[in-house]
Amino acid sequence: MVGGEEDAYEALLPLFKTLGENIILQGPAGAGQHTKLANQITIASNMIGVCEAIIFAKKAGLDPSRVLESITTGAAGSWSLSNLGPRMIRGDFDPGFYVKHFIKDMTIALESAKEMGLDTPGLSLSLQLYKELAENGDGDSGTQALIKIFEKQNL
Repeated sequence: MVGGEEDAYEALLPLFKTLGENIILQGPAGAGQHTKLANQITIASNMIGVCEAIIFAKKAGLDPSRVLESITTGAAGSWSLSNLGPRMIRGDFDPGFYVKHFIKDMTIALESAKEMGLDTPGLSLSLQLYKELAENGDGDSGTQALIKIFEKQNL
């Protein structure tokens, strides 16, 4: 997710390739940051769906692990569903990405969206839920700890 001038991008591409694999010039300076925010917006709403699916499966009397086996390779599939869903089921909340950092990113994304005149209800809801999670002492947990909010609400 790179923003900047084409010639600078080309000159720095060998360095970027030591840092990652999927290196794409998104446009002028700032475009990389906006792409990162688009990524975080996508993840924010997706995480709500992952949590709701797992809670739904449990309430329906299903084995949530088997449900994930069925749905991760279909249209619902995502990195979060495939990688964080199983961790939610196991109660593994060790951070890959911290809740407190996700809150920071979502706040920046929400502010940026508002500056553009965009309404982002999924992002707003996700930020609200993650703030509640942090207030409950999970700021240093991984983002998959969001399932705790849904478990608490659906006891």
